[in-house]
Amino acid sequence: MKFAVVQFGGSNCDRDAAYVLSELCGVDTDLVWYKDGISPSYDAVILPGGFSYGDYLRAGAIAARTQVMDDIRRHVKEGKLLLGICNGAQICAESGFVPGVFTINAYPKFVCRPVYLKVETTDSPFTSLYREGEIIQLPVAHKEGRYVTSDPLPSELLRNKCVAFRFCSPDGQVDPEWNPNGAALNITGVLNEQRNVLAMMPHPERASEKVLGSDDGKRIFESMISYIEQHG
Repeated sequence: MKFAVVQFGGSNCDRDAAYVLSELCGVDTDLVWYKDGISPSYDAVILPGGFSYGDYLRAGAIAARTQVMDDIRRHVKEGKLLLGICNGAQICAESGFVPGVFTINAYPKFVCRPVYLKVETTDSPFTSLYREGEIIQLPVAHKEGRYVTSDPLPSELLRNKCVAFRFCSPDGQVDPEWNPNGAALNITGVLNEQRNVLAMMPHPERASEKVLGSDDGKRIFESMISYIEQHG
């Protein structure tokens, strides 16, 4: 089993993700500079957080148009796993891997703090080790994290189990008070129809050890590993 963490100019969470995978989860993991491409040998690809190309034009817009994305499209088409975190989620949306976009927060300021999330589905390679309805805590760090979509509608995504996570209160209430960026229906983790791509704004790699205040994020990576072990 082998994971790739893609590095763009401006990536700043790449080594964090690689550390969690290699040191905490025991998976063979490479940091891959985007110009080097993604070989077919990788079982999963991580697009990490950061500020690729300084978020010039729109967050993720330029990275989504680099040549490495052709390799990643092939990877996704083959049914392999792709996880986009924060800037990586923006790249996923800009590349058309998931519906909708992640745009400027309703209150247009950078927000960086722990948030509570409700697990909306466990029927995915990224969330299978959670319980449906479970409340977890991960940090966010973004200015362009507000998820919006018109086709399909956010309610349709929920019905079709294409929403992985929503912002919520500590006791699981999903309402605007606990929405840090104004995202539609508090959505902050979106799956593609084939369920092999997850784009999410919160940072699971920053919540993978108790010493960081939460290890709730580690199960995203462990779920991916479990899925690959079972499906090869």
